[in-house]
Amino acid sequence: MKKQHTMSKFAFFAMTASLFITVYEYPTFAVVGKSLIFYLLLCGLGWFLPVSLCSAELATIEGYQEGGIYSWVGKPLGEKYGFAALFFQWFQVTVGFVTMIYFIVGTLSYALEIPAMNNDPVFKFLSVVGIFWILTFLQLRGTETTAKLAKYGFSIGIILPVLVLFGCSIKYFMSGHSISPHFTHSSFWPTKATIGSLTSFVLAYMGVEASATHFSDLEDGKKNYPKLLMLLVIVGIVMSTIGGSVVSMVLTGNISSNEGVMDTATKLISPGHVSFFVKMIGFLTSFGILAQVSSWIVSPTEGLQFAATKNLLPKKLAEKNANDVPVRILMIQGVIVTVWAALLTFGSSGSGGNVGFQTAISLTVLIYLSAYILFFVSYFVILRKHQTLAREFQIPGGNLVKGIVAGIGLLISIAAVCTAFIVPSTVPSSESHLYLISLLAGFIVTLAIPFVFYHFYSRPKKRSAIIESGEQA
Repeated sequence: MKKQHTMSKFAFFAMTASLFITVYEYPTFAVVGKSLIFYLLLCGLGWFLPVSLCSAELATIEGYQEGGIYSWVGKPLGEKYGFAALFFQWFQVTVGFVTMIYFIVGTLSYALEIPAMNNDPVFKFLSVVGIFWILTFLQLRGTETTAKLAKYGFSIGIILPVLVLFGCSIKYFMSGHSISPHFTHSSFWPTKATIGSLTSFVLAYMGVEASATHFSDLEDGKKNYPKLLMLLVIVGIVMSTIGGSVVSMVLTGNISSNEGVMDTATKLISPGHVSFFVKMIGFLTSFGILAQVSSWIVSPTEGLQFAATKNLLPKKLAEKNANDVPVRILMIQGVIVTVWAALLTFGSSGSGGNVGFQTAISLTVLIYLSAYILFFVSYFVILRKHQTLAREFQIPGGNLVKGIVAGIGLLISIAAVCTAFIVPSTVPSSESHLYLISLLAGFIVTLAIPFVFYHFYSRPKKRSAIIESGEQA
């Protein structure tokens, strides 16, 4: 009998792609010039590919399908580490939502020619919160709604705009325009000035494992999941390379993180004014990021709901509505995102150069990388101690190849953690010490939160549940 919420291969592919193919990252890539190609290849083949392959294997191990990263880390390393990895994955996205919607607001402000939407803190805050809560309430209708948004958002909000910009850039350069010196004078190989960008490129590929919570919804998941992940690796590298290169080759001078894509579209399509077609590019890319936010809203919360069923969180959080959505978790997440939006918008006046803003962004990357380090360590434990577990997919080549693949992913994760402490150029040198101290303190405190919570709440609750279950028996 076919499951009620079964996803097609394309719907699952689109939802997963919308988790990590980030149009709003293209201006960040463009800043380093030709080095963006090196970093995208390095992180795509040396980090994203290992994450995808290891995820594919872990997701098809018998008994590891439910809970995503919670089970992958928790079963081999212990429950508290699984809970910590799940917390890290969820915590970082509560800030990530704000930065993603900043791009939407900046793009719509550009397309609609309403500067106050992006420049006035109150207008910007209300726009961010309004967009997020609308998307949150849409999730209450279930996975099918999210899958539809992702499918159309990926097709017409990511693929189409990038292909249009790529085609326009070919016409632009063939008509006699020169490639930006920013691109031509840069080095393909990383330099001292660009080494700190490693974290940004790793960030560009983060999120593929979050789709594992929908494994049971995928048509013939054990067969199709590994194949789709491999296809995603190729698509991710190609799309990001094209998008970042076009922005870098077209724009000169400072590249705006929020409006870089729109500046590129304007220069390619209608220099000097925002034409109808430029506005269409803005609306389409905004829709693509909306689909991405939509996919992220529900994916990590399903892991938290699974943890609640294991008595690691309050039991009420495990309850779902008729559409199989954990409503209470979504509401709590919405409140936290609203608080982050207020802190980042009013605390920085929308400026990416503010120390508090930069610290928050860097902190989320560090926390997510912590989850990935636990992920790779757990894979090594399974490789060494649980080789006999039944699984539908294995990384080909035996244990030596498996160890090399996971080892490269782990090393790049650790390197990205180290480069995250390189002070961004947007932080004034007079405030660099404040940035580093704040980042380090925030990192230590956030790392401790899930372990402290587990020690004082989750472990006693779980013990009580086990005792109660024994008494009833």
